[in-house]
Amino acid sequence: MSQEHSSSPDLTSDLDDRFVFDFVAYDDLAAGQRWSTWLSVEPLSRGPEPRPDWLVTSQGAIDTDLGVLKTGKEADVFLLDRTDPHDPAQSVVMAAKRYRSTEHRTFHRAATYTEGRSMRRSRDERALKRKSTFGREVAAGEWAVSEWTALNRCWSLGLPVPYPVQIDGTEILMEWITGPDGESAPRLAQTRPDPTLLASYYEQLREAMLTLVQSGLVHGDLSPYNILAAGERLAIIDLPQLVDLVGNAQGFDFLLRDCTNICTWFARRGLEVDPQELFGELMAHAF
Repeated sequence: MSQEHSSSPDLTSDLDDRFVFDFVAYDDLAAGQRWSTWLSVEPLSRGPEPRPDWLVTSQGAIDTDLGVLKTGKEADVFLLDRTDPHDPAQSVVMAAKRYRSTEHRTFHRAATYTEGRSMRRSRDERALKRKSTFGREVAAGEWAVSEWTALNRCWSLGLPVPYPVQIDGTEILMEWITGPDGESAPRLAQTRPDPTLLASYYEQLREAMLTLVQSGLVHGDLSPYNILAAGERLAIIDLPQLVDLVGNAQGFDFLLRDCTNICTWFARRGLEVDPQELFGELMAHAF
């Protein structure tokens, strides 16, 4: 005698489609990858609003190291890709600046730049003075925070700096500045602009320095080596030493040095500029 087997009932047939989801498991992350840290940092550790439309905030995004872009005495800059693998439209390559700590002998000029600043914890300040291993870690963290704060302030002032995406410990993610060819923008020192572009570059820097001094600030280490030439526009980088013009006893010396560095480079390329005149113009707007 044959026995009929009834098929299993479809338990989802009466469900509203809005409550039916497809779940896809991610593969294990490869070497040099991590989950996006955007949501793991505090809100104040994320970039200012309004945020650019290229920013990737997806919780499912993956960060992939693409290699070293630039090495320096205090920090190294890497390229980092942040992409949501299930939404390819959410993808961006950023610059990841990572300050070194313990093993690297750096920050040898820190005292002149940080005059007028205060530490949040006395224990950290004592460690810095002793130059212990912990003190060097504190120094790396403090300089990362200083640059993060400077980037946010400069961006809010409308200055030509990379957009600050986020800070996580001693790592700052920021906009990757590229040229018209999509590659990393060269330093100003590496360029040979024609007379018209040269004059435009100088005017951009003069306006940026004017905005800084009107806000009581000085870059403190401005030179053609920490200015990027992205086609017809410039971008100022390396801001951890941003100086309080009045609060730092050497603030005016730093301003004059910035003027000298900039004017010397432009004068050597045929533009008639004078560091003393630029310094005088900036001082006239400083108060």
